[in-house]
Amino acid sequence: MTEHVEWSEPEAVAAPAGTPVTPADAADAARLVAFGLQPKLQPARDQEYADLLRRYREDPPFARLADAVATGLGLIVLEVSPRAGMAVTAAEDSVFAVRMGDYARRTSADGGDRFLHGLAHLAVAAMAFPRPEDLADDGYIGRVTVNGVDAFVRQACHRLEERAAEQGENTDPATDAPGLEAAWRIWARRSATGATKDARRLAGSTTGIVAKAVAFLTDSGFLQRTGDDSGGTYRTTARYQLQVRDLAGGAAMAELLELGVVPVTDGTPTLLPPEDVDDLELVADAGLPFHSA
Repeated sequence: MTEHVEWSEPEAVAAPAGTPVTPADAADAARLVAFGLQPKLQPARDQEYADLLRRYREDPPFARLADAVATGLGLIVLEVSPRAGMAVTAAEDSVFAVRMGDYARRTSADGGDRFLHGLAHLAVAAMAFPRPEDLADDGYIGRVTVNGVDAFVRQACHRLEERAAEQGENTDPATDAPGLEAAWRIWARRSATGATKDARRLAGSTTGIVAKAVAFLTDSGFLQRTGDDSGGTYRTTARYQLQVRDLAGGAAMAELLELGVVPVTDGTPTLLPPEDVDDLELVADAGLPFHSA
């Protein structure tokens, strides 16, 4: 018993030992978090950012201080590395949290379209990283197109419709029902592109909704636009991979992958039909990259 006390007390005393934290240290830690809140900023292109990242990795007390600053702002640190910078995501109570209602207002979507916008984000994530090994591989780069995501969702809608018919479920729209089952009917009936005199894509069409989603992800530093083919082509960033890892356990994400729909891609791995498809009970907005409030 005496030996245990003599071993544990030096550990407790050692923790606060060392150079006291100075206001300059706190400022540097806050500066690093501020860099992390600029998702398009790449450490390789900013020397101060790179230096602070190096200090985070080499100076544990400074790393703890930066983590504490992030926590105080309602941020969750996903990774700190040269490839991703200081990658953070907002907790539900953070002032930095993006909520589905706020996003819908940015996209001029009415209340009935909000879930469709969430479903578009979910589909982009599922297509970008269709297999667990893709999501786990730090070197993997996912690629998506606007038209490919829309085709992917429409195939998922078809699969859900077949499942509902086999189970004898009501095929009328159920606007208050949660999960994918409530959305497939609306998405399937919505025009893919709409029609204008000058052939512009309508914002309320399904490809218009997907285009809004990928534009938002690009502005947020999660995707990079690589071309204009198929409505717009995009590649994933390290930050997006970390974000998708964070939501990959959501029920809605799981169900979309369980459907076994083969997405339309440009050479990236495709989904294989699962051997067994079990029904999943979904919660409204489950697995979406937004907070529900």
